[in-house]
Amino acid sequence: MSDVNKTIQKWHASFRKGTDFDSWGQLVEAIDEYQILARQLQKEVQSTNPSDFTEDQKKTLGKFATCLEMRSSALQCTQSQEEFKLEDLKKLEIIIKSILTYNKDFPFDVQPVPLRRILAPGEEENLEVEEEEDAATGAGSPESFPNRVPGTLLPRLPSESGMSLLTIKIDKIGLKDAGQCIDPYMTVSVKDLSGIDLNPVQDTPVATRKEDTYIHFSIDLEIQRHIERLPKGAAIFFEFKHYKPKKGFTSTKCFAFMEMDEIKPGPIVIELYKKPTDFKRKKLQLLTKKPLYLHLHQTLHKD
Repeated sequence: MSDVNKTIQKWHASFRKGTDFDSWGQLVEAIDEYQILARQLQKEVQSTNPSDFTEDQKKTLGKFATCLEMRSSALQCTQSQEEFKLEDLKKLEIIIKSILTYNKDFPFDVQPVPLRRILAPGEEENLEVEEEEDAATGAGSPESFPNRVPGTLLPRLPSESGMSLLTIKIDKIGLKDAGQCIDPYMTVSVKDLSGIDLNPVQDTPVATRKEDTYIHFSIDLEIQRHIERLPKGAAIFFEFKHYKPKKGFTSTKCFAFMEMDEIKPGPIVIELYKKPTDFKRKKLQLLTKKPLYLHLHQTLHKD
């Protein structure tokens, strides 16, 4: 079986898994599957590498990802009326199953989410542009940032007896050029010692405001696994990202992480490190000698 057919088979299996969870009422698991598959499809759509898919097929994949996002949003909505129903989503199975031969119109009037270019890890290190160059242009953001990025935050998991869940409030980040950052947001992931994802990756919405050397988020994020089930050596990563209009892509500016022994109720301040993000935590380099940090507040929920 060719690589492209293996990829399609994997996407189809993920789609079936999500719709099964959805039909069984396991909404948290369904949302996880939908969002992971949507990210995979969006990554394929954005890829600039030689592709097995035509531009039309990529557009179809982009629309498919939009429908997954819509269903995911419908499941997270507290209102009883669902915007995008499970039976609607199931109509798309034939598309993901046979994307290479599918030649009909897309059944729903949706558009691919307009995504900015995502860089491969370390790719931005090869760009001949320095952060200081951006700052020198004086391309600042307004006092309040527009809420352009919807975010992919997930709801809290159901409680289990004797198990703890963690809510992290991302309060603010200190940066010397905070005013120059356009559409800043955080990507939060939980990794094992090898840098492998243990949970679905979550993106915050765009930050709410800036003030002096701080960008304020004031966003609650739910860690998608009971703390007791996280393996030894796991860590929670926070990647600060912002848009570079000159280059037309979203770049990681710096990152921070929190290890398991730092999980305790109350406020915590953690150090910022230079990109690229080192998920294995082997070659860490502080971003600055100045007292600028990521400010968080932790809440533990135990049933």
